[in-house]
Amino acid sequence: MKIFYFGGQKSGKTKAGIKKALELSKDEKPYYVATYDNSFGDDSMSERINRHIIERKEDFITIEESKDLTKIVESNKTYLIDCISMWLFNNLQNSEETLKTQLQKICQIDANIIFILNDVSCGIIPLDKESRRFVDFSGLIGQELSKLCDEVYEVKYRIERRLK
Repeated sequence: MKIFYFGGQKSGKTKAGIKKALELSKDEKPYYVATYDNSFGDDSMSERINRHIIERKEDFITIEESKDLTKIVESNKTYLIDCISMWLFNNLQNSEETLKTQLQKICQIDANIIFILNDVSCGIIPLDKESRRFVDFSGLIGQELSKLCDEVYEVKYRIERRLK
């Protein structure tokens, strides 16, 4: 099963993904794939990471992988990838096709994968080139995940709306 949750910041996507991962994993601990590259020394992001650690308690096995998701997904396991937005940020130097290919490869594996993506598509067009690239990639990768996944949910204020 491949499932995609998207929505704005603090919309409840991760909470929804955690619940779904625990349902799908049955008797085995699911994997929480943390994609943030914590080498920037950002204190507010460290606080956010700590809140996520508390939120998922001891219910998950954590894997940190910021660039290559194909290295960590194995058959017959359950993964919550939180979040694709950070993974995109870490991979902006790559082509759109390279990123799509990586997602296509892991979606071919017989595993439960839950993807989380911040929806940044409703704002203004950024002035700088890198920010525009990130916003564009976010929309394009979101479209790819919508195509690849069995279920797609938009989350707003902890309310999930199934689109597919």
